[in-house]
Amino acid sequence: MEAVSPQRTHRKSRSDGVRSRRTILDTAAKLATVEGLEGLSIGRLAEHIGMSKSGLYAHFGSKEELQLATIETAGGIFVEEVIAPAEHAATPLERLRALCEQFLSHIERRVFPGGCFFASAAAEFDTHPGAVRERISEFQRGWTDLLAQCVRDAQAAGQLRAEDPDQLVFELNGYLLMANMAFLLYGTAEPIERAREAITARFALSRTGP
Repeated sequence: MEAVSPQRTHRKSRSDGVRSRRTILDTAAKLATVEGLEGLSIGRLAEHIGMSKSGLYAHFGSKEELQLATIETAGGIFVEEVIAPAEHAATPLERLRALCEQFLSHIERRVFPGGCFFASAAAEFDTHPGAVRERISEFQRGWTDLLAQCVRDAQAAGQLRAEDPDQLVFELNGYLLMANMAFLLYGTAEPIERAREAITARFALSRTGP
């Protein structure tokens, strides 16, 4: 019989711990879009995934630590679902289009059951100062900065006319967030399609050519 070394046992335990933590946080991110980050207590999460409170406390020492880790995980999922698929677009304008489309797609596919994680979290914490709001705000700024950089790149490439990039991004985000809210509230795909049409029309106004 092959002996199991202490090193192999340690590596396996550590790997299992990482997988367990990721499973917990994936569940937490999805649950938070339905019940809110404030509703994401260690006790509630333990009940939802069938773990003991003590088992969860081994991963997170406080509710705020759990919330911050959940935000980080949700950010990773957003990158995988929305940002990464647009990275290989042929032009800056196509990347901007792809980012908007992937945002709508991840809502439509219910990657998070309660819609966009960060729209939900921002609405919940926008009047609550502290580390959680700062982390949410930091992610939101990163998203809008990414869109604005795509606009500037498209302008530099002669694909979009000269205009305030931040204003264009503000309008695009308005379409995206309205689609998110209405899709959840009304339960139909119509708001997603209306957002797609609005985004296409807005790009047509800013294009430099046919």
